[in-house]
Amino acid sequence: LKRAGTLRQVSDLSDFSRGHWLRELLCRGEEPCHVQPSPDGQHLLVLQKSGPPPTPRVVAFQRHSIAGTDLERNWQPPQPALVGLLFLQSPVVLDSWVLAMVWEHGRTEVWHFVVAVGWQLLQTLELCQGARARIVSVCSQGASLVWCEERPPLGAHSDMSKCAFRFCVCARALEVGEQGVRLGTVRMVLHNSPEYQVLASPQHIFLVPAAASFATTSKFLLIWHPETAKLTITAPSAGFIHSKVLRSSSESDFRKLLLGSVGLLSGFTPLDIHTSAVSNSGGLLLVSTKGAVNMVEPDGTQRHVFDLEVGSLAQGSPVRLKTFGSILACVLAGVLYLVDQNSGRLIEKEVLSMKEVHFLESSGEEDGIQLLTQAGIYSFCFSKPEDSSRPEPCLVEMVFEEACRYYQRRSLSSSKLTVEKLKKGGAFQAPVALAAILQHSLHQKQKPAQGLQDTYAKLLSTMSLELQSYMSLELLKTCVVCAPESEVESYCKELVEQEVSRILHSDMDKDNLAYLNSVFASFPKAAWKATRNCLQLQQNGDGLLVARATPEVWKKVLGGPQLDDMGQNGMVPLFELICTSFLRFKPKWLPSFVELTQQYISTSWAYSSKEGPEGRVPLYKRALGVLARKNQHSEGDSEMELELLLCSKRPKAVLQALHLLIRLKRWQRVVEVAEKFSKLSPLLNKEIFTTLLAEFAQHRELDPYLDRLWPLCPAELTASDILTVVLQHLPHSQEDPVPFSSEGNQLTVGLLKPLLQRVAQRPSVHEMYSDALQSPTFPPPTPPREH
Repeated sequence: LKRAGTLRQVSDLSDFSRGHWLRELLCRGEEPCHVQPSPDGQHLLVLQKSGPPPTPRVVAFQRHSIAGTDLERNWQPPQPALVGLLFLQSPVVLDSWVLAMVWEHGRTEVWHFVVAVGWQLLQTLELCQGARARIVSVCSQGASLVWCEERPPLGAHSDMSKCAFRFCVCARALEVGEQGVRLGTVRMVLHNSPEYQVLASPQHIFLVPAAASFATTSKFLLIWHPETAKLTITAPSAGFIHSKVLRSSSESDFRKLLLGSVGLLSGFTPLDIHTSAVSNSGGLLLVSTKGAVNMVEPDGTQRHVFDLEVGSLAQGSPVRLKTFGSILACVLAGVLYLVDQNSGRLIEKEVLSMKEVHFLESSGEEDGIQLLTQAGIYSFCFSKPEDSSRPEPCLVEMVFEEACRYYQRRSLSSSKLTVEKLKKGGAFQAPVALAAILQHSLHQKQKPAQGLQDTYAKLLSTMSLELQSYMSLELLKTCVVCAPESEVESYCKELVEQEVSRILHSDMDKDNLAYLNSVFASFPKAAWKATRNCLQLQQNGDGLLVARATPEVWKKVLGGPQLDDMGQNGMVPLFELICTSFLRFKPKWLPSFVELTQQYISTSWAYSSKEGPEGRVPLYKRALGVLARKNQHSEGDSEMELELLLCSKRPKAVLQALHLLIRLKRWQRVVEVAEKFSKLSPLLNKEIFTTLLAEFAQHRELDPYLDRLWPLCPAELTASDILTVVLQHLPHSQEDPVPFSSEGNQLTVGLLKPLLQRVAQRPSVHEMYSDALQSPTFPPPTPPREH
């Protein structure tokens, strides 16, 4: 919801120890400083890498002027620099933490703050095993440290192409106990790799390629799952996701890991990453140089969140990102953006007067957004509307935004249409009329309604049922949010049914299809029931599947964006979604459903239309593709494949099913299929009979069914044709032929005699047309002319 908000100052930094110095550090410096708040919010660590003064330093500031020893460290290049300030939970004392300061050469200082005493150094440790190692990035997950280190080659003049993969990613537990601090064994995550920036979420580690990486290795991300030792390779924009469990150190080699995907990855474009951060939900937030904000989930999929209003971002321009509940806060060029992560809607945009802005830790709620500036600490508070049930202005704003997209797609002009132009222009009356009707009808219970124009009043009477449906849907969503856990499932089922029905009666674009994919994935059973109700699927008295959906609904089910149009993030068309539901909840109905959809094609599309589903990939092949992608295969899959092939009634599919039955040696079913489908066309009849005659020549399995097989012989086959097929398919024996075989599996003339007699008794072509050829006069006389 679009809500107004205000910035309120909660501190002028005077409650911090040496607050004036903190204010000076935030004000000066050519490069922005790094601010790291402690988990309890009582300490601020400020890391300044450039001057003035020229000496890099890290300083700790205590809130509420807590007495004790201060913490301040500085270093002078070429001394090793500080690469990480990490707060780790201490298992000894509840809600206690320690500070790990990780230096470039691997030295790690563990500090602890004691009230009335101040900062105390617990221990100094060596994180890296090699003396020449250099840490370039480090993060913490729980009580473990994960870092990327550079291991320079031994030779001074080594090949630079080999030196490119001189980095490795390691993990090590850091245990804080009563006896002191102890480091666990080094766990090698990846070796012989390019440089990566490591970012930690609660369950996963994201490996983002550094800006200086080679073009080949900067086309994908890596996601490490520590609990399962699984590494996921993902190129989100291209829809490529591949996972592998690393069972040994040899499998952790970067080059071996990518060996099977090099050809595919080489065709991808390099990732466009300006800034990256981890959200509180565990996803990776990426900001491109064009201002697009995307979220990469731990499973490797990507979704678009928001577009910042910038032309292009320079490499040095800072972008601050942090999530508070479901709200994404972003500061760019003195502008604060608050965006709903779930819907991508801009909640608030605030122009700030401060140059340097940092986000502070809070309770994680939406109302706890705190900003640190040189003027103090500010809290962003949302103003509560007088009536929280009012859908305006959000609903009215959505009308104009949707109208902008609608008219922009159909416009020949290159200029961008905005909501302000739409409201002031007066050229498009439809969104203005709809906004007026919504404001009138949805607010009449709260306040006296203003008079509507006559044309609007007529439109309101036409839209009354739609408005009632909308209000009931909004009420149902409110019930889902406010209901106890025991009732949420029943409300969700009803909500899913209404949402599926709504989308099936609207335009099936990529956004709606992506939404349907998420609904089917989150609520599979409810989505299955909703689909059955929308299509009105049921069995009649004869046990046949019937549907009473309108041709327009069928067009949405069978049409829409295809795989070659999308192909991203595992999204599949609606027909495949429904087939997946059939396989999961009612597999016996799937062949009948495919057959039913083929019957409705003629009512939804013109014959042989390239835009229709049969103009691209046949429906039975799409259903077979869904069957092949099943996670767990069973014995009934072969029978399902047969039924899908036969229900299509296509000659190629029928012959494929026949060959599958022959391979399975199900001779009774082979003959039944031949008898049923030979009636479809003479050409198919000839193919089926020729196939079975070839099998008959090779073995004796079809002998019990010859009395049913011979009547299928096509009329155009002669005895010579039959003998030719038989001789071509006789089995080749390694031994000399004998007149009477002891095995009794040889083909004899006696077995062929009934077929040859049947063919010989048929009338010849000359006899069939003899009446026409024996005319009294040939050619017939010329008819008399009329003057």
